[in-house]
Amino acid sequence: MEKNKRNLYEGLYILSPTLSDDARLKAVDRITGEITKNSGEIKKILDWGRKKLAYEINGKKEGHYFLVYFDAPTQVMPEVWHENHLNEDLIRFVTLRAEEVKETIEFKPLIQE
Repeated sequence: MEKNKRNLYEGLYILSPTLSDDARLKAVDRITGEITKNSGEIKKILDWGRKKLAYEINGKKEGHYFLVYFDAPTQVMPEVWHENHLNEDLIRFVTLRAEEVKETIEFKPLIQE
């Protein structure tokens, strides 16, 4: 792995639905702050709002979804993931490498008629 290699990432974060608006913004700031503290750069944040979870997680049936596009050095990602695991406001998160920053996110139906 190259020492200074940077990648574009797409992070999906599901926050607790019980957070107030102010607490939710602070939780997002904590997530993005951890990225920027580790030499990352936030490209775009999409607030998808409150949605029903596919299955119950820790007694919660809903979550507040955020999609964050950012670039960061590959070697700092384990530290970012570790901090996310310690964040009590996060129900779930996933981070994937991305090819580009999407302006809008559209889902196609699973079954084509």
